[in-house]
Amino acid sequence: MSANLFENYLPAVGNAQGETFEDLLGRPDVRIERIVSTGQASPPDFWYCQPQGEWVVVLRGSAGLWIEGEEAPRVLHPGDFVDLPPQCRHRVEWTDPDMPTVWLAVHYGMLDPAR
Repeated sequence: MSANLFENYLPAVGNAQGETFEDLLGRPDVRIERIVSTGQASPPDFWYCQPQGEWVVVLRGSAGLWIEGEEAPRVLHPGDFVDLPPQCRHRVEWTDPDMPTVWLAVHYGMLDPAR
């Protein structure tokens, strides 16, 4: 199978349906997904805290990723990536409101078999 990460994904900015999540590859110990954000952010006072690790890279657009314990969000631009170990509390402070932000996320380790 072959496909293109930048085709057939661009919802309109401010899309009422919100972010889109698409699994690109799933194996027992790894899942790769494409996420397209159109100005979304984590709800106030909400923190992700996942049992698996997550390596994420911004391919297009930009975002503010706040990792608990850091003084301010990290500003991510195309090519910027971060490895979030299991149980790392983090939140998305903002994503670009003027253009879609395309993320590639690699989830690894203890994955939820229901996912």
